[in-house]
Amino acid sequence: MELKDAEILVVKVGTSTLTYENGKVNLGRLEQLCRTLSDLQNSGKKLVLVSSGAIGVGMGKVGLPHRPEETEKKQALAAIGQCELMFLYDKFFGEYNHTVAQVLLTADVVDEDRSRRNVQNTFGELLSMGVIPVVNENDTVETSELEGKNFGDNDTLSAIVAGLCSAQGLVILTDIDGLYDGDPRRDPNAKRISRVEKITPAIEALAGGAGSNRGTGGMATKLKAARIAHGQGIAMAIVSGSDPQSLYRLLNGEDVGTIFPA
Repeated sequence: MELKDAEILVVKVGTSTLTYENGKVNLGRLEQLCRTLSDLQNSGKKLVLVSSGAIGVGMGKVGLPHRPEETEKKQALAAIGQCELMFLYDKFFGEYNHTVAQVLLTADVVDEDRSRRNVQNTFGELLSMGVIPVVNENDTVETSELEGKNFGDNDTLSAIVAGLCSAQGLVILTDIDGLYDGDPRRDPNAKRISRVEKITPAIEALAGGAGSNRGTGGMATKLKAARIAHGQGIAMAIVSGSDPQSLYRLLNGEDVGTIFPA
């Protein structure tokens, strides 16, 4: 199934898309994102939003210029920022007559059969009600993301959530408009790769490290998410989050970002 045909669509937005370099919330972009997702929901699609940004927003809220190293501080910032993020999502989606629900997940919940079914049932009910779930990892109790361990980046989480929701499509909005055959920040001749049929070692070699000072992700985690999505029969795309309306062009079949077909 092509992305444009997806009935249930998971959209993941990264910290670098939601905030400025100083950690403050990019309200204009956040409003555009909520308006675009609301419109897609109005068109008949069912949307799930996986949102990073809790720590980044928390940093901006308390005036920290750099992401701290101590896990406890990052947990505290996540608690501060998650509250602010959900307030903003509730406000902006509410302006377009859509209701949101907060879903905080940890790896152990997803790994255990009974709790996994409970999560699947919750997603199913929310989507049937026309509610937009807003998902994040529960950083105040789950430290794997904060410490850079296996489960914990929201790119991987978004692919897992796509499977839990029986989604047909996953779009990762980030600070670069797709996968390139070189580093576009350093190489002006680097070319965007429009479509990746298979994630080979050569493709993996194109991925670098973490993307921004405020987040934990990078292209490597996005390729990991693409592999997980593909294994579940879910198409995925990496698209620039600088203009959330690029989602329209992507779903209209235009050449936007990098697509990983199911």
